[in-house]
Amino acid sequence: MTDIANRYLVDNFAPVREEVTATDLQVIGTLPADLCGRYLRNGPNPLEGIDLATHHWFIGDGMVHGVRLRDGRAEWYRNRYVGSTAVSTARGLPDIPGPNWNASGGGPNTNVGGFAGTTWAMVEAGGCPVELTYDLETVARNDFFGTLPNGFTAHPKVDATTGEMHAVCYAWPHLMDHVQYVVVAPDGRVRKVVDVPVPGMVMVHDMSLTGRYAVVYDMTVTVDIDMAFAGRFPFTWNPDYGARLGLLPREGEAADIVWIDVPLSYVFHPMNAFDDADGNVVIDLCVYDRMFDHDLLGPFGDSLPRLERWTLNPQARTCSTVVIDEQPVEFPRHRGALTGLPYRYGYGTSPTPDRPWVTLKYDLTTGQRQVFDHGPGRSAGEPVFVSRPDASAEDDGWLVTFVHDVPAGKAELVVLDAQDFARGEVARVLLPQRVPFGFHGNWVSDRSVPPPA
Repeated sequence: MTDIANRYLVDNFAPVREEVTATDLQVIGTLPADLCGRYLRNGPNPLEGIDLATHHWFIGDGMVHGVRLRDGRAEWYRNRYVGSTAVSTARGLPDIPGPNWNASGGGPNTNVGGFAGTTWAMVEAGGCPVELTYDLETVARNDFFGTLPNGFTAHPKVDATTGEMHAVCYAWPHLMDHVQYVVVAPDGRVRKVVDVPVPGMVMVHDMSLTGRYAVVYDMTVTVDIDMAFAGRFPFTWNPDYGARLGLLPREGEAADIVWIDVPLSYVFHPMNAFDDADGNVVIDLCVYDRMFDHDLLGPFGDSLPRLERWTLNPQARTCSTVVIDEQPVEFPRHRGALTGLPYRYGYGTSPTPDRPWVTLKYDLTTGQRQVFDHGPGRSAGEPVFVSRPDASAEDDGWLVTFVHDVPAGKAELVVLDAQDFARGEVARVLLPQRVPFGFHGNWVSDRSVPPPA
């Protein structure tokens, strides 16, 4: 990346300005006919008011990029700003509808997916989800139909067996001394909320789910009041706070939580978690040694993440660690139907600052690591696994991701065979513009969120 004051605003981190609609996209290769739905991805795309010296990558108006696939065709690409007070103000429009419980000016810029027949854009730290149409236009803020007491998160976990969505939520600056465990029923309405006391205002980016527990991450990035009053991104490295994970029984209360000290570090994203036969909780996660210490503008300046396996013993309250991969690994994914269950395969990308981002596959049973290099100057984002219908094996499916092509100055939607990297790219969908490095997205099948009639 270019060595300027803010690496998170140049090259493919830079925002795009136009909202584009393109149809009948060119496909190189053959799109699998069973991919019928939308690949969606959200990320920060500041519309105006950027200060090069202080702008943080995590701040900025949300923009969802989406590609609709059906019957072996790429029917459309769209990118749309997620509605918010700030976007409406910049465009001279009335504010979007729906409750804004904390009067936030910003909107969701971190994740997007389908649940309860609805498309949701999501963000952490108190923001309310925003409902989108099938075509990615903003409908309104939606607090799960009046049932969400505060803000939500960017990283809920869906239990494929029960159909429920689980989340650990915090709300800056309103929930200063606790986080909330929230369970959303399959109808899209909250059925359970548990207040979990914590010692300070901590950044809780994600959570883990097992068959027995919701896992609360109470780690070493907390609010810096001076940064907050200066109008900057308010979270910084705080090693004196310590690091621990809390095991909260899924139907328990705050008094039932088991806290276990873990290595001094920070974790944005776990790959998956499960209960083993001995009653331990096993979590595979991307671990940073330091976060927002010297680099106060984004996540990659202080350290790069490695993939580790942490095994938590609830009885002894101990944590043992094993390094799976020392090389940088981020944006980890697994087969969604195995969330909270034992699994074998995981996927990710490698956010290296000096070379293109490759796609990774891990066999967590054998230790094998496979690398898909997308070619010179081509960097891949978060790989989303999509199972084939009636899949015969855990990795029987596709990996779908956006790939930034530096030589072409554009982007592609790329489909890989998750079982056979040597096969090469199964399909490449050429997109009409660059897609900046962003955060998270999902494959949303037409079965889960149907298109309009």
